[in-house]
Amino acid sequence: MSDAAASAAVVPGSPSGIGAPPGVAVFDGHWTLVSVDQATADLLGRRREELTGRNIWIALPELAGTIFHSFLLHARSVGGRVTWRGYYPPVGSWLDATAHRAGDRLHVSLRPSTGPAPEGPADVATGSGEDDRLRFLAEVSESMVSTLDPRESVATLIDLVVPRLCDWAVVSVTRDDGGVADERWAHRDPARTADLDLYFGERVRTAADDNPMATALTTGEPIHLPVIDPAIVEPAFGGSEEVRAAWERLDVGSITVVPLRARAETFGVLGLVNGSARPPHSEMEIATAVEVARRASLAIDNARLYGRQLAVAETLQRSLLTPPPQPDDLEIAVRYLPASSTLHVGGDWYDAFQQPDGATLLVIGDVVGHNVDAAAAMGQVRSILRGIAYDRNEEPAGVLTRVDAALTGLRIGTLATALIARLEQPPELAGSGRRVLRWSSAGHLPPLLLRREGRVELLQAHPQTLLGAESTRPRTDAVAEVQAGDTLLFYTDGLVEQGRTGIDEGTERLLAAVRELAGLPADGLCDELIERIVGHRPEDDVAIVAVRCSAQDGG
Repeated sequence: MSDAAASAAVVPGSPSGIGAPPGVAVFDGHWTLVSVDQATADLLGRRREELTGRNIWIALPELAGTIFHSFLLHARSVGGRVTWRGYYPPVGSWLDATAHRAGDRLHVSLRPSTGPAPEGPADVATGSGEDDRLRFLAEVSESMVSTLDPRESVATLIDLVVPRLCDWAVVSVTRDDGGVADERWAHRDPARTADLDLYFGERVRTAADDNPMATALTTGEPIHLPVIDPAIVEPAFGGSEEVRAAWERLDVGSITVVPLRARAETFGVLGLVNGSARPPHSEMEIATAVEVARRASLAIDNARLYGRQLAVAETLQRSLLTPPPQPDDLEIAVRYLPASSTLHVGGDWYDAFQQPDGATLLVIGDVVGHNVDAAAAMGQVRSILRGIAYDRNEEPAGVLTRVDAALTGLRIGTLATALIARLEQPPELAGSGRRVLRWSSAGHLPPLLLRREGRVELLQAHPQTLLGAESTRPRTDAVAEVQAGDTLLFYTDGLVEQGRTGIDEGTERLLAAVRELAGLPADGLCDELIERIVGHRPEDDVAIVAVRCSAQDGG
């Protein structure tokens, strides 16, 4: 007789026999079933060979999100023996389970439940209570992945657990250096919000051994206090009667603290607090809180990781966009605004520096692409162009020609638009306030010239190929005269194509805005253009260079 048949023969109709010893399964630290008997396999609706040596979440994908799933997670996180009795929908039966941890292994025993079905909506035999719980956990997952802003993620978690799991809650997320990066709290009763604000705003932070928040953070394990010892919270008052009174009005009856943990790192805690009128959390409520924290932790940690990548990428890119020189007779302002839908990096760049003969070189460019690769290529193109342009007092067309040759010879393999403008004052114009602007464009948008009387000119030139296109057609310069009080504006397409606007329409919008802002200095002009056209969430990278020509002695 097979093991399954022997088990079923003890009590006919029962998967493992009500009178039989419990089935036993052992999980290692990676949730691999290192040992499982036939009774357990029968109770879980699987053959023994389908389970042994396999990861439980792969062998039993239907287990994910069930109360039994939360029970296993809870059992792994605590040190003592944990018991559970509940309905397991995948096999349509009630189970009794006991689990305890031994080192990194989790020992679980299962048997069919012998008593009457537990009362209450969460344990109805039809599974409706389990359905509600699964819907709640699905809501947690869906809501938490809707943003990559860590602060929004924390606020969302608070909204999800209050009042569903507790009367009020607090979430605290730490920085990499151990300090508090974000802390949020909320109460189901709006009248108690002021007391929460007073308590958390004025309390004294402690790291005592009996502090449940600190303990959960350092151990990575849930802490449940069905009764609050006044001595635990006394240090937080710091002798303030106002803080003490706020705590007393909050009427705290019990606390459950669940760590926020992902990728083997505990980076925060979720504190669930019930008032004296609400009973302490049951084991199943704690197990649900553990599952909520697990799902929320992954989302919050993803947001933190995204934030780190964002900061590194943006810092790297901004380190390449050096501040411009400020010659006595020129006012130069620059702006760079990353797209809100990418890693805050892209291919747009600006540059401004003086050549050895004293002429000022102004550069604006855009590498094809809107990602980290584009930013890396931008760094290469900008550095090559800067070095070549400074190497000799050369006109813009000659600079672009040599940059093209370098990109081809070094096999950079990227395309970019670029415009180089050289603002110079030959000896015959010295002291007059007049200057000569020479520029050459590699497929870039034309610069604007705002005359001192308020007239705006679009400095069109013959279109030429992009950098990196390996064209043999010669590049040429265009020339214009600039007078004292005039302002030059160089920009990338992110300034004219915002709001899904075409280039022609966007250019007309830009011209109209510049006319209205004619009286502003270069810095103010840049800021107002961004405010009016781009706003705070640009669809594409934006780079701007504005140059105001000052009057000179004798001009």
